Amino acid sequence: MATAEVEGGVAEDIAKTPAETVEVKGQPEPQPEPEPVSYPIKVIYCGECSMPFEFCEFHPSYDKCKKWLEKHLPEQFEAMMRLRGEDGDEESTEKKKQKRGGRGVIKAKKKTAPQKVTIARTQRNKRKYVTVVRGLKTCEIELKAASKYFASRFSCGSSVTGDDEIVIQGDVTYDISDVIVDKWSHIDDDMIEDVGDGKR
Repeated sequence: MATAEVEGGVAEDIAKTPAETVEVKGQPEPQPEPEPVSYPIKVIYCGECSMPFEFCEFHPSYDKCKKWLEKHLPEQFEAMMRLRGEDGDEESTEKKKQKRGGRGVIKAKKKTAPQKVTIARTQRNKRKYVTVVRGLKTCEIELKAASKYFASRFSCGSSVTGDDEIVIQGDVTYDISDVIVDKWSHIDDDMIEDVGDGKR
């Protein structure tokens, strides 16, 4: 049972009278109860980005979302624009709003001219060597698949170590150029360069 001290010093039961205002020393007056929420809550989703329309501004294609909202939900669009203080001038909003990339924005890959594939033998320990192959990515070859192929072909370990580098355990420089030409026909012998012993 909750009791509170009133100015007169008399204890009174607060739990019995929640709606009445009881003045208690040092505590503010109770706030009116909020309106009850009806369940299930109906959420309106944007047809462009498939998110609730309140969150469209966080999607990379916000301009498309605005056009969709203006066409299909004009009342919500007007209310949303009034709340955000946006007017119809798109040039000013482009200058104000910072452009950010995200999942929705797909960047085009830069095409580079095929470069040389370099093969180098690097000493790992005193008598152990590894073969380093660079430049396969510029020839549009998937490095993980190539590494797996080299590992099965030479019966050794092979891994992708850099952005465009495959390391094959063992000295296979004598056979690697023929294997590359046989496996990937768009690579010629002229494109393969053996630099000999090198450093990683």
